Amino acid sequence: MKFLDLAKVHIRSGGGGSGCVSFRREKFVEFGGPNGGDGGNGGSVWAEAVDNLNTLIDFRYQQHFFAKSGQAGMGSQRTGKTGEDIVLKVPTGTEILDEDQETLIADLTEPGQRVLLAKGGNGGWGNVHFKTATNQAPRRANPGQEGVERTLWLRLKLIADAGLLGLPNAGKSTFLAATSNARPKIADYPFTTLVPNLGVVGVDGREFVIADIPGLIEGASEGRGLGDLFLGHVERCAVLLHLVDATSESVVEDWRTILAELAAYSPELARKPRITALNKIDALDADTLAERRAALAAAIRADDDGPLLEMSGVTGAGVTEVLRALQARIAPPQAAPAEQEPWQP
Repeated sequence: MKFLDLAKVHIRSGGGGSGCVSFRREKFVEFGGPNGGDGGNGGSVWAEAVDNLNTLIDFRYQQHFFAKSGQAGMGSQRTGKTGEDIVLKVPTGTEILDEDQETLIADLTEPGQRVLLAKGGNGGWGNVHFKTATNQAPRRANPGQEGVERTLWLRLKLIADAGLLGLPNAGKSTFLAATSNARPKIADYPFTTLVPNLGVVGVDGREFVIADIPGLIEGASEGRGLGDLFLGHVERCAVLLHLVDATSESVVEDWRTILAELAAYSPELARKPRITALNKIDALDADTLAERRAALAAAIRADDDGPLLEMSGVTGAGVTEVLRALQARIAPPQAAPAEQEPWQP
């Protein structure tokens, strides 16, 4: 299944049915008069979040969604049939934006959450409603209310507890594959990850979800590489794990590159709690590792950017400590309740 996190849709609710102009004329039946029924209401367009979808690919092949219009009223005060609603099934975590792609209409973050996108038009009144003492035979009825037509954007932001950041080939996919059942593509060239991946990891009997996004490079905010289009998928995360490749000769510059791209994308995202991990420590000798760790630790302390950990996604060294640090930021352990003194009568 292809991954798609942005889609444009055109929707229209159904119009209301027209009211009916009708009269009761039956031989030997008294109290005749107007008996035109009301028109039926038009169908509405809804959006509903479901938990068995993780892409908007269905909206690439169908962009137009038109609800049914209501049926016109009939004689004998019969109301027209109401038009059927249309429900757009979207993945949990989908934002619905107006045509300008800036005005947020709804943010569906819980499975089963629904939002009305376009209300169906009301049906028109039949002539029975216009009967008065001075107008016993009204020959007028209301037309149905027209439906609402809109153009909307659907933008998916994956629901995850922690997000992975780093330059291409920093080891993000290897870390996700080593700690979860996710099977992202892993290779020895940059940009092997082309779409976000989710994995459920566990540590100390507790589980949480990690999101891996394509690597960032300098100038991603200006569209270089794969750009920063996928950074939206880590906006909902409680904590970010920044992986720095220990085999790089410029670990401090690599670390600063990611921070600069975060700040260019969103100052709010740049202020989100982060944990920095020096990855691929198994590929270095002790002296080189100590030198690069000291340089990166000094930069992190100067920037007050949280703790610095060491790990290797290949050998598993330090992975448990990294997972525990993430878990502590996601759901800090609660202190055990103090023992109360036994009650004395």
